[in-house]
Amino acid sequence: MSEQVSVGTDAGEMPAHLWLPDGSTGPGLLLLQEIFGVSGYIQRRGADLAAAGYVVLAPGLYWRLDATAVDESAPSAIDDAMGLAGRLDWDIAVSDAVAALKHLRGREEVRGGTGLVGFCLGGGLAFNVAAVDSPDALVSYYGSSIPDLLDLSPDVNAPSLHHFGLADAYIDNATVERVRGAVTAHGRPVEFEVYEGANHAFDNDDFMFHHPEASALAWQRTLDFLGRTLPT
Repeated sequence: MSEQVSVGTDAGEMPAHLWLPDGSTGPGLLLLQEIFGVSGYIQRRGADLAAAGYVVLAPGLYWRLDATAVDESAPSAIDDAMGLAGRLDWDIAVSDAVAALKHLRGREEVRGGTGLVGFCLGGGLAFNVAAVDSPDALVSYYGSSIPDLLDLSPDVNAPSLHHFGLADAYIDNATVERVRGAVTAHGRPVEFEVYEGANHAFDNDDFMFHHPEASALAWQRTLDFLGRTLPT
């Protein structure tokens, strides 16, 4: 079960979910949401990461919009989520995520480094945060904004793992290869994984694009990567 906590920002207190591992201490992971918000799926992934030994914080990045999460299984889910994401100020969202990372680092339960795990919208945000801050690890699932952020690639120094599906309805294969070329061009430790037949949001088991095989393989790769770069 998660605990509700607050993260201080320049505009007030941002709500967030906090999960603690067995023993209550461990390295920290900032978990950044999809366009659907901190949904049940994101909360399950938070619990999964806590079970792997991490202190996990998932800020509700739609808080300034007076919104929380969209039901991914609803017929209007994509339109509703795109509407929310379209109202999100990117620079402010990055600032809020940086504030959440600072909050996480300052928690007494965090022992060791801190990393970022982001999905979809959060995958791009995590990439941007990694460029302006100094996390110890970055995991980005189909970061939908990364193609527009490639000028930040030289500033991402953390070891990183990127996951992309090769049947992504929103990020075509040529763009995936452009991202691969940019993020691997600077001599930093980068792992780049692609998945045949997997669409966007393939890890989300509440969404119509869920791809069980790609999801399971990517998750095991994520845990292996975190085990090497941010050991518990």
